[in-house]
Order: sequence, then C-alpha cells, then structure tokens
Amino acid sequence: MILYIIVLIIAYLIGSISFSIIFSKKFAGFDIRDKGSKSSGATNVLRTIGKKAALITLVCDILKGIVPVLLAVLIGNIANHFGAGVKLEYLVQIAGIFAIIGHTFPIYFGFKGGKGVATSLGLVLIINWQIGLICLVFALLVMTVTRMVSLGSIATAILFPVLTIFKIGSEYYIVSGKYIAFSIILALIVIFNHRTNIKRILTGTENKLSFKK
Repeated sequence: MILYIIVLIIAYLIGSISFSIIFSKKFAGFDIRDKGSKSSGATNVLRTIGKKAALITLVCDILKGIVPVLLAVLIGNIANHFGAGVKLEYLVQIAGIFAIIGHTFPIYFGFKGGKGVATSLGLVLIINWQIGLICLVFALLVMTVTRMVSLGSIATAILFPVLTIFKIGSEYYIVSGKYIAFSIILALIVIFNHRTNIKRILTGTENKLSFKK
C-alpha cells in the first residue's frame, strides 16, 4: 500500500508543475491565468504569448503525463524485484490519474491549473501508443474542422474509453477490463474541466482558432 501512496504523491507533485504559469511569468511578465481565457493551458499561451512559448508548454505538459508513468513502472519493477508483489497496472493508473489531478489543481499555484488535455495525451501515448495516436489524429481533425480546441479535446476524451473497451492495441497495457474504469475516469476529468467551454459551445460563443495568424 505504501508504494501506491508514494507513486500517488510523486505523480501529483509532478502534475502540479504548471509550465504555462512559470513561462508566462518568466518570459512575458504576467500570470497566464490573468489573460485571455484565464486558462493555464498551451492554447491560452498561444493566444496571449505566441507560438514558441505555446509549443514549449505543450511539450512540457505532455511530458507530465509520461514521466509519472515511467517512474511508476520503475518503482514497481524495483519493488517486485524484492518480492513486493506490486501490480504495475494499478501503479500506472494511479500515476496517470493523479498527474492529471495535479495539473488541474496544482499545489504550487493555489490549486488553480489547466484542463489536463496535453498531460492526458502524454499519459495515453505512454500507456498505449496506438490509442494515443488515434486520439491525437482524431483531435486534430475535429479541431481543424471546427477551429475549436475545446471541442476536439472533449470529443477525444469520449473516444478514449470507446477505444479502450474495444481493446485497441490490447497487446500493450490496455487489456481486458483493467483499464476501462481508468479510461472513463480520465475522460470525465477532462470533460469536467471543460464545463465552461461546453456552455459556450452550446451558446455559440466558444473561442475559435485562427489558422491565418
């Protein structure tokens, strides 16, 4: 049990590192949460600071989903080497969920963070790269057609459990029913974080990207 708690804490603390806030304060002199959509995500960084800062933020946020899972697997393998009998799939799921929770409610920044989309992408890619790539392509298609990042994120969050249920790439981590509940929880977190976007989508007032800029 102690190993699960250790992984939980590590994942949450890593997830709590809000690179958009750090970069906006360091390079632009303001808190990203005070500008644009008030969100501490790469999309708001793109709108308020620029492409370079947004790209760096995106990469760092994706890594926040990858690194906790790798650490969870490493810790689990070391523990099992000494006969601990730790279940790696549970460590991975705990690491993933709490990395997203950390991104959403960062302890270092007053528990006011981002929506967890990029971090979720990194998480899915490291758990199952096949599902990750499908989700990425699907998200980009929806975003391109609608010009709404939020709609692409929400639609992809819904797609993830569907792909998991149908066992896409089942020779990897996602097998039988072990990750179905996890995928649903992850989707619900992302959708919940987009609740204000959903309201704007329904009223036709959601912000759209301009590909000409």
